Amino acid sequence: MTAKKLGKNGPVVSAIGLGCMGMSDFYGTKETRNDEESIETIKTALDQGVNFLDTGDFYGVGHNELLIREALKKRSEKPLISVKFGILRTPTGAFQGIDTRPESVKNYAAYSLTRLGVDAIDIYQPARLSPVIPVEDTVGAIADLIKEGKVKYLGLSEASPELIRRVHKVHPVTAVEVEYSLASRVIEKELLVTCRELGIGIVAYGVLSRGLLSGALTGNYAKTDFRAHLPRFTGENFEANKKSISTLEQLAREKNCTPSQLAIAWVLNQGNDILPLIGTTKRNRLNENLIAADIKLSTEDLKKISDSFPDGTFAGQRYAEHQMAVVVN
Repeated sequence: MTAKKLGKNGPVVSAIGLGCMGMSDFYGTKETRNDEESIETIKTALDQGVNFLDTGDFYGVGHNELLIREALKKRSEKPLISVKFGILRTPTGAFQGIDTRPESVKNYAAYSLTRLGVDAIDIYQPARLSPVIPVEDTVGAIADLIKEGKVKYLGLSEASPELIRRVHKVHPVTAVEVEYSLASRVIEKELLVTCRELGIGIVAYGVLSRGLLSGALTGNYAKTDFRAHLPRFTGENFEANKKSISTLEQLAREKNCTPSQLAIAWVLNQGNDILPLIGTTKRNRLNENLIAADIKLSTEDLKKISDSFPDGTFAGQRYAEHQMAVVVN
């Protein structure tokens, strides 16, 4: 696994990171989770050179952080861990809004440090920002935690270029986590340019658009699968998107790889300042997708792929309307 520096002031990370969300939330229930397989998937990723794990304290209401802690037991070499915070949930998992007050930020961090069993969180960032709490106050609390040695680097998630500039004046931003894939290219318009100007890395989640680019989805989802409520994955939008998936499948056949591998390889080749996350719960899928790092794409290949999927190719927003309201890029 090759390495890269995450942002001008950030740590050295593996070419690909592991997104752990699905191991605890959003695609099933407690009954359908397979903790043992998830733990082994994390271990396998680490054994193959992945040194970046992405989580949130609200994934499974703390369950995801505990999974990571279990996977890291008895490992002398620890990976970098990026943690998102700020989403409020009830004991039954219902969402209750956003709280990014400074005192809450420090409270979240204390609990995450305990659940993860680490002395410091490598990258700490609000998952979404409260419209009533000045971002300077939220970031100021993270800056305090950095001074105390409890956090190493400041991150942002789904932030607009304007907001990134505001935060960067308070404390240097190391990375912005944002959805980026052949199906979601909006960051290329301005956000990516802003981050490169400021020396900020990109942590790209959703590189397979929640499985859409794998070509394996049928449009039939369990009630507990949040894709059943996302415009891109249902109804006429999903039917229209099948045509784009067919194009990707043809391009993948030409490169003798799977659609997933080609989609990941495309993101990998968009710049050394971009860290794509693979979100998976199974070792076999992890191993399949890590092969993307070995796929060679020429300048002509990349142009052909990019030209096949200009921004707006895929029908439907990536989130439901009320969720898009707090996505500011």
